Amino acid sequence: MANSVNNSNSTQDKPKFPEQVTGMYILAESLRRLGLMDVYGLVGIPVTEAAYAMQKIGINYYGFRFEQQAGMAAATHGYLTKKPGVLLTVSSLGFLNGLTATANATVNCYPMIQISGASDPTMVDMNMGTYEQLDQLNTARPLVKAAFRCSYAKDIPSAVARAYRAAISGRPGGVYIDMTTPALGEIMDASEAEKLFYTPVDIASPVAPTQSAVDRAVEILTSAKRPAILLGKGAAYAQVDDKIKQLIETYKIPYLSMSMAKGLMPDNGELSALSCRSTIMEKSDVVMVIGARINWMLEFGKGKWNPDMKFIQLDVEPTEIDRNVPIAAPVVGDMGLSLDMILEALKGKSMQTESDWIPSLQAESKEKNAKFRTRLEDASKVSPMNHWSALSVIKPFLESHPDIMLVNEGANTLDDTRDAVDMFQPRHRIDCATWSIMGMGMGSCIGAAVATGKSVVAVEGDSAFGFSGMDFATICRYKLPVTVLVFNNGGIYNGIGVNPSGGEAPAPTTLDINAQYDLIGEAFGAKGYRVKTIEELKAALEEAVASKAPALIDVQLAADAGKESGHIGYLNPTPLIDYTV
Repeated sequence: MANSVNNSNSTQDKPKFPEQVTGMYILAESLRRLGLMDVYGLVGIPVTEAAYAMQKIGINYYGFRFEQQAGMAAATHGYLTKKPGVLLTVSSLGFLNGLTATANATVNCYPMIQISGASDPTMVDMNMGTYEQLDQLNTARPLVKAAFRCSYAKDIPSAVARAYRAAISGRPGGVYIDMTTPALGEIMDASEAEKLFYTPVDIASPVAPTQSAVDRAVEILTSAKRPAILLGKGAAYAQVDDKIKQLIETYKIPYLSMSMAKGLMPDNGELSALSCRSTIMEKSDVVMVIGARINWMLEFGKGKWNPDMKFIQLDVEPTEIDRNVPIAAPVVGDMGLSLDMILEALKGKSMQTESDWIPSLQAESKEKNAKFRTRLEDASKVSPMNHWSALSVIKPFLESHPDIMLVNEGANTLDDTRDAVDMFQPRHRIDCATWSIMGMGMGSCIGAAVATGKSVVAVEGDSAFGFSGMDFATICRYKLPVTVLVFNNGGIYNGIGVNPSGGEAPAPTTLDINAQYDLIGEAFGAKGYRVKTIEELKAALEEAVASKAPALIDVQLAADAGKESGHIGYLNPTPLIDYTV
């Protein structure tokens, strides 16, 4: 093995290919041999040639304008495929930009690997002021499941394989690999490099729960008078759709889906309690939580919840149990194995459900859904449009095309779209999830389009779109079938904020009601639309999606459409002054 890399600025030796290879080739081959054939990133020193090496051997490389969006694409890819999405970034600021997405992937349990070029660690450790000096490994460690540093080319295959295993095992998450410049530039004999590659065995080893835990859960479930099942995105990620359907339909248990679990069971199904969230919380005596955290989105299991209610919780992570409320029946293990054992233990047993429990939920759903339809019908007559006006068009379109992937973010735009649009297929809704962050839009569109090959529709607030809008250019460059709708009400929450000082500067929540987001689409060669009526929106949406080409629709809303924080305004401190009037 010959190592020609040094820390001077002298010209490096070149490998005598194919007899010799570099660390960059070894990195590309390590990914290819593990079947990681899609890489999202933004190149520069020292990873540019690594991206070319990936392309040369058949890996699909998608180049972005912003590392955060490349990371969001990788995270979405991981969620949809159960294989780690791969992010490639440069060192220093590029690493940090990407790390926000990797941290978000870890929190949301999406398998993802961030590979970042990095300065020579011996120079970083001595604080010599080398190029883009940053201790990236230790910066990443608290925010990811695992972190590795490759100081030599020989480390690369093992690091990639171990990162893959860490990303998908147990509770999935983000993993970081510090790919140092010396390792990338090191030259090895090809025959020696070949000896480094290996195929990991049992890269994801599912662990079953104990039989006693399953028996306890089944005993509590079958004794319930008013049972319910709550589905989280962990249940959707697990791809155990048939087992969940069998449990719900065989034992006639009402279900309620969290945002990204919508469609795992039909939102309008006979047993759907989607419109009865408060009733489920207040009256259920047993709730089986499958792949969801009992966190702020579920009032920590307290608040409106029946204080005598018992939780059964299925989760792969032991520390999730008893997090905020005591769990009567924890079932800790792989989701598929857990459900198999529960279904087996249920054989021959019957539920004790009260005779009026399901009919009462169905009656409540019917009444609330009728009111919701009236709300949409009334909004369709409003001019200028508001969020509900636009959704009166988008809802029936998406529901009549259930195979379209929906990406959704914003404040009111997120809340109202989630409430309005029923989903009928699992893993077809991608949103800002656990952290409720803004800025996942364009990246998630790209990751969803690449991972599934399906058409994508993004419903974005104008503020949310601003975080990621430049990467609409990436959608156009790769000619992806993505239609982006920007709900333009001219502000964060709305466009009617007033500067309390009386000055001419815009209020903190004010953007630009006259912005023409459609022109961004046209600037990159896509079809742009600016619509002001529901008729124009309907025509534009149908044409854009049918084209299977990039399109951007500016949906012009009234400036006073929307309210602060959507459904979570209660989290804000109470102001002394009403700054919006």
